Amino acid sequence: MTALSQDAAAAAEPKQQETGKKPRGQKRGGWVSMFNGRTLAGWTQKNGWATYKVQPAEGDQPPAIVGTTAKTKFYGKPSPNSFLCSVRRYGDFELEFEVKVSNELNSGVQIRSKSKAEPGKSIYDTGRVNGPQVEIEASGANGAEAGYIYGEACGGWMTPEDKRTPHKHFKDGEWNKYRILAKGSNIKVWVNDQMVSDLTDEEKFESHPRGFIGLQVHGIGNNPGPFTAAWRNLRIREFGKRGGGKAAK
Repeated sequence: MTALSQDAAAAAEPKQQETGKKPRGQKRGGWVSMFNGRTLAGWTQKNGWATYKVQPAEGDQPPAIVGTTAKTKFYGKPSPNSFLCSVRRYGDFELEFEVKVSNELNSGVQIRSKSKAEPGKSIYDTGRVNGPQVEIEASGANGAEAGYIYGEACGGWMTPEDKRTPHKHFKDGEWNKYRILAKGSNIKVWVNDQMVSDLTDEEKFESHPRGFIGLQVHGIGNNPGPFTAAWRNLRIREFGKRGGGKAAK
């Protein structure tokens, strides 16, 4: 990986889309919508240069956020992982969403994540997103690892190898429902109402107790693509002093 000067890195990396506005959400039972269905207000892009756009509602299909892999290269390098991140940070919470992803594309949702303040290394490392990631992956013929938890740029798999049994709860080519419950050092994940993860990691909670939510479009190297990942019906409710509610079980 070729090192770039800070000025070159800044010139090479596309400007982030950030409004500074938080999405308006009607609270029902403590739930708040994270996506207003019209714009990406309340979100900001970090790291790579995949594109994120709003797909308007059509018929009985609700609006969605669609991330598309990038073809453009900078200094001969393909895009690294891209993340559309919430402006707001969250600690203990329950998050629900639906997701659909190209079978060829690995994706994920960051939780309690942050950016490294490391300017000047390269366009790959500047402000590198890091933290727990809930895996999104097509099942394929033999099953896969959707719903397990990975430490993005912070140590690799959090779910132990003996717990990462391939499964087919994720329905390829369809919308899939995720539920994530993060309370203290414990993170639980359901994929289409099937519990996949029940992980307690004190060390990771110590380093990442609070942070943004991030929608990942994985880098694809020199693969031509394009591939997409799409999210809809994103809603969240916080627990504890800030959220004011009691955590679900």
